[in-house]
Amino acid sequence: MVRVIMHGCNGRMGQFITKLVKEENNMEIVAGVDPFDSVKNDYPVFANIADCNIEADVVIDFASNKAVDGLLDYCVNKNLPVVLCTTGLSEEQLNKVTKTSEKTAVLKSANMSLGINLFMKLLKDAAPVLKEAGFDIEIVEKHHKMKKDAPSGTALALADTINESLNNEYDYVFDRSDRSEARREKEIGISAVRGGTIVGDHDVIFAGEDEVITFSHTAYSRALFAKGAIAAAKFLAGKESGFYTMQDVIG
Repeated sequence: MVRVIMHGCNGRMGQFITKLVKEENNMEIVAGVDPFDSVKNDYPVFANIADCNIEADVVIDFASNKAVDGLLDYCVNKNLPVVLCTTGLSEEQLNKVTKTSEKTAVLKSANMSLGINLFMKLLKDAAPVLKEAGFDIEIVEKHHKMKKDAPSGTALALADTINESLNNEYDYVFDRSDRSEARREKEIGISAVRGGTIVGDHDVIFAGEDEVITFSHTAYSRALFAKGAIAAAKFLAGKESGFYTMQDVIG
């Protein structure tokens, strides 16, 4: 049985995961952490993870970036693996994630969807071929109006995946409105759309002479991110240290 601490248990993703874990035969949430107590759960909830005294095998985190430092300290002290799903981390926090992974297992992905991570594997194969054929690259991401960070962490991860397969030769362009010039070579344009209740939509556009190839992924429900986080927690439980991503989970 995999025992989970749900960090950010009363948020939308925390509640999705709580619901799905109830349907799992080999997993249970033994404690939650959330400063907001407006939701009633069937496990004990702590306002701060430092106060949690429940034994567990792994933490799933879908909370605020403000709480990440305390979470990482706790996981190091308890030697507890953590599936880190919170986005919008600072450079200092990202460095701390790397240092934490030297002491306990950390799995971090910009997007927990199994589909998105398969999408990235396909892009690694496609990008070098299409580069040689002279295709330009643009990424358009769409999310709900409440999402604060732009571009999304997933869009940046897609761009990084492509760029790594192209020897990191490309620059990112986030806004063309102040540039009155033709497109330069070796650019990846990234555009963000915010509106309504869009869960997540990512298009990677390869535009060539007389043809356009578009890779698309659409999320219709946040449940797919919850399912990915659960799969990641099962993968990470029992591991002592190291940095992992969803690419490791999908093999």
